[in-house]
Amino acid sequence: MTNGTHDTRVADALTPRQGLTSHPGQQPVTSLPRGKLHALPAPVIWGAVWGVIQAASPLGLWWLEPKTVYALALALIAAVYIGFSVADGRGHVIAAETIVAGSFVIIAAMSVSGSAWLLVAGLAGHGLKDLWQHRTQFVRNTRWWPPFCATVDWVAAGILTTALLTGVSFHG
Repeated sequence: MTNGTHDTRVADALTPRQGLTSHPGQQPVTSLPRGKLHALPAPVIWGAVWGVIQAASPLGLWWLEPKTVYALALALIAAVYIGFSVADGRGHVIAAETIVAGSFVIIAAMSVSGSAWLLVAGLAGHGLKDLWQHRTQFVRNTRWWPPFCATVDWVAAGILTTALLTGVSFHG
């Protein structure tokens, strides 16, 4: 593990191992240090918890139609990235995130008087936007947020899809 002067675990973990290539001439696969594998589970676990809470949120606002509650949540979720973009400080990022958030607000507004499937599409689409954000880091300093938010979006979209397919009404 250590050789007395420095820790060799990281270097050993990244050393290519024989036989792990699928094509001749391809670079060998390297392993990541064990600690790196635990970098994202907490945001994903908490995202699943909050996805269930989001799906149940109309119970807390019983006086509103469920579609209205989900539409408000979709608009709120989309707007969070505006705050992140302001913290990032780059003008093109603020402009892009504002436009993207605006499109989700329009989808949310359309869903209030339209099909509840728009909510599913909006949540799933926002999850894809989160995945893109996670891959590109377009908005700086959001490393933990996209996996959390994508999980919230996809869990809630899955629950809403199940509810719609089983005939649950999204009207008051």
